[in-house]
Amino acid sequence: MDQCLAPAPRGGNAARPAVTGRRYNRGGHDILRITIGIGVVLGLLLSATGCLHRHKVGAAARATSPPAPTTPIPPTPATPTTTTIPPSPRPAPVPAPIIQDEEGIASWYGHPYHGRHTANGEIYNMYGVSAAHRTLPFGTVVCVHDLENGRDVTVRINDRGPFIEGRIIDLSFSAAQAMGMSGIAPVRLEIVGRSASSEPGIFAVQVGAFRDRRNADRMKSLIETRHGPVVILGFDRGDGTFYRVRVGSESSEDAARELAQQLRRENPAMETFVVRMN
Repeated sequence: MDQCLAPAPRGGNAARPAVTGRRYNRGGHDILRITIGIGVVLGLLLSATGCLHRHKVGAAARATSPPAPTTPIPPTPATPTTTTIPPSPRPAPVPAPIIQDEEGIASWYGHPYHGRHTANGEIYNMYGVSAAHRTLPFGTVVCVHDLENGRDVTVRINDRGPFIEGRIIDLSFSAAQAMGMSGIAPVRLEIVGRSASSEPGIFAVQVGAFRDRRNADRMKSLIETRHGPVVILGFDRGDGTFYRVRVGSESSEDAARELAQQLRRENPAMETFVVRMN
């Protein structure tokens, strides 16, 4: 009846139950998980501390950095304000005064002027009713009263003349015939119609008319050192070309008459005639 018995442990202590490997492994996993969790928390804390430190340093750096230099912008000059003032209206030209009831000698002209240009550019027709006057505007209508026979005729001014002392108007051949005038006659001029043009007059003084151009040049040289301007105008009279010498460019007939008197006093010319140039 023999039984095989295990030897008793030394030391007399009672035998303790053996710890199984399964309980030991589960406890190790718990410790590992705790260790990893602590590490994660510590890592997050360190990361937050580092970020906070960097933000503080960056903010401090930005706060202490000197401002970037800026280029000063020059002030824009103020644009001056301009007030546009409309131009004042130009005064209407004042026509030259016309002498009413002028009295003097009338004459007439026909050949060799017939068919030639008058002073206003028309072709002279001795069989029409027209007249020449030295200063009346072209287009002026005049009633010519014969102081001897009481007859009259109405004419339109389209030419310049006469350039004979004492004569005030040159009638066309037909106009003289209508008034019963065979040669010359004393007349009175009545202005019955004005020119449509309001152009102010320009007046000069005619001091001579020469067949020889050299004589006209000598007269011009004599006068232009003291008066001016002096112009020479060629005129085909039909029986030859004449050269008229005219002095000045006056804005009124009175000023031209004063110039004519001065020229006579200085004696460069024996006869002077005030002539309207336009």
